[in-house]
This record gives sequence, C-alpha cells and structure tokens, in this order.
Amino acid sequence: MPKNNSDMYSASEQKVIRELGIRVRQLRDEAGLSQERLAELAEMHRTYISSIERGQQNISLTILIRLATALEVSLEKLFTGI
Repeated sequence: MPKNNSDMYSASEQKVIRELGIRVRQLRDEAGLSQERLAELAEMHRTYISSIERGQQNISLTILIRLATALEVSLEKLFTGI
C-alpha cells in the first residue's frame, strides 16, 4: 500500500498537486482568509485545507468546485499558472 504521494503518482502528477496547493494558498491569502475560514466556507476541515496547501492531497473535482466557490474564483482562475 502506498505511503505517500511519491509512491502513488508520477513526478509530473506530484508537481501539479504541489502547484495546486500553492495556488490555493495564494488565492486564500489574496482573499484575506485564514485556513479555518476557507474550510468553513468550503465545508471542509481545516487540516484538509492545510494538507491541500502542502501538496499532500490529490483532490476531486467536487473539492475543486467547493474551493473555487469559497474563494469566489472560477475554476480557470484556480488553475492559472499551473
């Protein structure tokens, strides 16, 4: 059983997961939101937001939609620069 992302995903997939986490944090900071507040708005746990931002979660489309909605950005903007 895989222990972490490096065991499950290719290097290019890991890179996208990490870059998405960085982008979520960037947008959260720009919106002036704490991880806790973003988690509330997206109906997630704060530790899940933290693990996304650290590039430890390969998140689903549903989670991407929740994040974009909570951050008040389009999915396109969520992926800008990735």
